[in-house]
Amino acid sequence: MEFSTGAIVFAFSLTLFAGLSTGIGGLLALFIRQKNTVALSVGLGLSAGVMIYVSFVEILPKSVDSFIGYGDHWAHLFGVLCLFLGIGFSALIDRFIPSDINPHELNEVREFAHIDVDHDHVVKARALKRTGVFTALALAIHNFPEGFATFTVALVDPTLAIPIVAAVAIHNIPEGVAVSLPIYHATGSRLKGFLYAFSSGIAEPLGALVGYLLLAPYLNDITLGIVFGIVGGIMIYISFDELLPAAREYGSGHSVIGGLIAGMGIMAFSLVLFDFM
Repeated sequence: MEFSTGAIVFAFSLTLFAGLSTGIGGLLALFIRQKNTVALSVGLGLSAGVMIYVSFVEILPKSVDSFIGYGDHWAHLFGVLCLFLGIGFSALIDRFIPSDINPHELNEVREFAHIDVDHDHVVKARALKRTGVFTALALAIHNFPEGFATFTVALVDPTLAIPIVAAVAIHNIPEGVAVSLPIYHATGSRLKGFLYAFSSGIAEPLGALVGYLLLAPYLNDITLGIVFGIVGGIMIYISFDELLPAAREYGSGHSVIGGLIAGMGIMAFSLVLFDFM
């Protein structure tokens, strides 16, 4: 497939906007009090709700539709296989992430000097920061193919891409919150929380650029189906393995489920709204 320069610039601009929305989520940490662990729990649950909903309701069906040329049954099978491939890929990455990321920085007691320090608190803060760092890394990994997927959809069908980009941007905001809040609560630094969130979002336009340069000659429905399925699987794994357990640790069951339902509701009504546009 060949595309004009204008189409490529437009597609990349949409992807850049979607990626930078993660930074917007990171900025929200500036307005949340550090000891407000209920807000932390709700924010993590909200992010998980958005990711779970959009993965099953929006991304997986797009993967299946991309394989429709093989027939309904095979298309469904291929989409589901790609979804679980994404889950397996995330589990593999999780397995090889060190148990303590940046151990020297995590062990600095002065990072916790602004509050009462005891052994239990340091252990919890260390675990919370590890969750935030791993979430940032995992989101960067999933933002990379997601950026390519968004970019390619914008190239193939700009009209379809606009609501998809808006949906991605909406779910990137709570993703940014999910990254920035754990880092902020663990270190007391709003700037660190924002920078981690912003950096994970930059992977989206980077994925668009690298993916296009490497895969443009092979761009077709099958490529899109594989990318969509894997992205959905990565998002589901992050939600169940990282975000929901962390949300439960720092809040009550009600705050977690409230955030989860709110995240699903935000994504559901945003998609319904775009259907009327």
